[in-house]
Amino acid sequence: MGGEKIKEPRGLRPGGASRVRDEKPWWDTFPWWGLFIALVLAWMAVQIITQDDYALAWERIIPGLRLTIEATIKAFAIALVLGLTAGMGQLSRNVVVRNVARTYVEFIRGIPMLPLIFTVALIVVPETSDYINARLDAWFGFTYEPSFQMRATVTLALIYGAYMAEIFRGGIQSIPPGQSEAGRSLGLTRRQTMRSVVLPQAMRAIIPPLGNDFIAILKDTSLLSVLGVLEITQRGRQFSASTFKFREGYFVVSFIYLCLTLGLSILLGVLERRMTRDRKGER
Repeated sequence: MGGEKIKEPRGLRPGGASRVRDEKPWWDTFPWWGLFIALVLAWMAVQIITQDDYALAWERIIPGLRLTIEATIKAFAIALVLGLTAGMGQLSRNVVVRNVARTYVEFIRGIPMLPLIFTVALIVVPETSDYINARLDAWFGFTYEPSFQMRATVTLALIYGAYMAEIFRGGIQSIPPGQSEAGRSLGLTRRQTMRSVVLPQAMRAIIPPLGNDFIAILKDTSLLSVLGVLEITQRGRQFSASTFKFREGYFVVSFIYLCLTLGLSILLGVLERRMTRDRKGER
């Protein structure tokens, strides 16, 4: 027994032909899902180009793309301001500011999106504009009546501002307290420390979920069709109802949204990889 040699597994012999590797085979890591979606998009594009009914639906629906993108960008910009304000408000030492911010977040998150759209667009915004217009008319002699598009944009901003507030709050709280203490030790005020030390570091954790919210806002602009806003979904509904070509109309709507969201998802993935490059040791 003492003279017998223990045989090493063939795959573990140093210098052997079948050395164990950590790398997975290419077919295991290849993004097959991306290839499948690309093929589906290519097939949908061919249908729109070659079929007259699909081409007609495209011509009727595509003008709503400008309004969809415009509403998305405006709502996202307003929601960023609201989210940052409410997120930092929840971390405030002032008990009034902290509770007001928390009330806003919990109130918005506790109501389904569709009833909230009707409430804000048809009740809150008109009554607020009437109150403001009374002062504008008395002081400056003019009034401003917000369009349904603006009402819908403000509604989306109010809704997603509450969700972004939680993103900002979580990102700020993810920074170790020692960073704030270091800023204060350098003579910075609490506001300066937040602006110059904490927020720049928190952006790494904040930007990816904010990008996801941007995509979510883009998709949720379809809910604005309930207010008669002529974005992509509303134009698709009008085309389908007037021509009874429901398959063609909603086929084109789905194609446009899929192209937009997939393009944004790819850009967001590139941004995330660039922001986490130093964590992987890349230069």
